[in-house]
Amino acid sequence: MPGVSMTVNGKAVSGEVEARTLLVHFLRENLRLTGTHVGCDTSQCGACVVHVNGKAVKSCTMLALQADGAQVTTIEGLAKNGELHPVQAAFKEHHGLQCGFCTPGMIMTAVDMIRRLPDLDETTIRQQLEGNLCRCTGYQNIVKAIHAASLEMKGARA
Repeated sequence: MPGVSMTVNGKAVSGEVEARTLLVHFLRENLRLTGTHVGCDTSQCGACVVHVNGKAVKSCTMLALQADGAQVTTIEGLAKNGELHPVQAAFKEHHGLQCGFCTPGMIMTAVDMIRRLPDLDETTIRQQLEGNLCRCTGYQNIVKAIHAASLEMKGARA
């Protein structure tokens, strides 16, 4: 079996994988990082979003071997020194979750969105979330949380 090495949440990891192993399965099964969820296996729901070299990707459509040598960040890697990431804190404060299944992917998408688009409004946030499905909410509190985090993070960058 081929070997794969990458940095996940700041730690060097490696393992042997079948060539067809998806990144989401490597993270969940090999590394036991179960915050990244498998929702649809067809790249429709966004529950599996992680960051690869700083960009949001759906880990159910990427082979683990494609991430060889990459920097990968999962939901488990966002909080630092016991402090929630501003997007995580905003989801908590603004009740941007219900069952929580989609939440890790939503948060990872939101972090990437805020990084790429410094001036977010509700319409832009909703457009950017089109690849992430939530079966519980009407997205209102998710959008509110992302907007609040965007403003907070923009203030921190200024």
